[in-house]
Amino acid sequence: MIKAIRGTRDLLPPDTDLWNFVEAQVRSVFQRYNFREIRTPVFEATELFARGVGEDTDIVSKEMFTWEDKARAQSEKAQSLTLRPENTAGVVRAYIEHDLGRSGQLQKLYYIGPQFRRERPQKGRYRQFFQIGAEVIGPPSAGSEQPIRDAEVIEMLTALLDSVGLKGWTLHLNSVGCANDRATYNAALREALAGVKDKMCVDCQRRAETNPLRVLDCKVPEDQPIIEALPKISQYLDEPCRQHFAEVKAILDTMGITYQINERMVRGLDYYTRTTFEFTHGDLGAQSAVLGGGRYDGLSESLGGPKAPGIGFAIGEDRMILALQAQQATASVPVDAYIAPLGAGMNRHALKLARELRDAGLVVDVGDEGFRLKKSFEAAEKMSARYVVIVGENEIAAGAFAVKDIKKGEQATVNRAELASSLRTKSE
Repeated sequence: MIKAIRGTRDLLPPDTDLWNFVEAQVRSVFQRYNFREIRTPVFEATELFARGVGEDTDIVSKEMFTWEDKARAQSEKAQSLTLRPENTAGVVRAYIEHDLGRSGQLQKLYYIGPQFRRERPQKGRYRQFFQIGAEVIGPPSAGSEQPIRDAEVIEMLTALLDSVGLKGWTLHLNSVGCANDRATYNAALREALAGVKDKMCVDCQRRAETNPLRVLDCKVPEDQPIIEALPKISQYLDEPCRQHFAEVKAILDTMGITYQINERMVRGLDYYTRTTFEFTHGDLGAQSAVLGGGRYDGLSESLGGPKAPGIGFAIGEDRMILALQAQQATASVPVDAYIAPLGAGMNRHALKLARELRDAGLVVDVGDEGFRLKKSFEAAEKMSARYVVIVGENEIAAGAFAVKDIKKGEQATVNRAELASSLRTKSE
């Protein structure tokens, strides 16, 4: 028997009802904030992630699914392609390629879709996983650099978490400064790590040389006391970055949004600048982050595009679903009526009636004329249908149908012309 590849999974009903509920809430909330959907390819040139995400990040150095494209002409060099491990770089690539900045307006874009990383599968972490994300990007003249953009994105996320019903989340906030701040801070970290790196894990020993900032991402318990004693990024922020972060916090305070300052939170991607944030949830264990994001003011330029400051985030949809399920959250699409054809030749009449009810916006399923009435009722109960509508010769001739309320056990006769409105009223 062929099974799904390790690290991937099938999403099945009724779980997909909760996924669809979350995605419907996402679209509704994002629309209220004037975000519009973008859909980018699931694979891109490997160079996009190497330049955008950072060659020394774990994502690029360890986790990407990459291959050589041999479908090109023989005279051309094979191109290296990669399944997208994240989507911000792809969105910025699209922004540049399609000259979305020519309007002079902010581009507020969101996406929903799969991402791919070669990781060790564990709770809430898969090789094919799903992300919901959004980006606000545009020329500086459109206000893309301003703290209000950071605060609005964070506030929108609190509205979304409330909308899907996720409780008990914590917002972590930090600033990683500008490129100059990071260079100075990296130098300070490298110096501080020089005498202690040999006591740390193999990954931290490597990161201490190649990209000291990544040491702060380490989750190895034995390394934590060393990391806690390292210099803090706040000591190295220049005045503009300090003011920017102070204004972001002031706006959030005005809106009543609580947060915790977490100076170790630098996020795992090299393109982040200034504001970074994460929302965590206690029901997810060690992998507690439900979503995270931040500002990436230099990403467009690093990919060969114009100056286009931006801020965005990605929600781990798999993790959000796990957190909701831990709170016993469910979402089901109720079946309003089950049509039970009774007797030979009734299937066509049952399907015609089902079409009329579906056209009226009701959720309807249909049995088979070969079923005994008892079997039809059993099928209706298994799918939690609210009503059974019996379609037999007498009902067709009279233009009225027996409608049974499964929960109450009550039965009434309803004229065909009134059936849809009657079922809708009863369902409400």
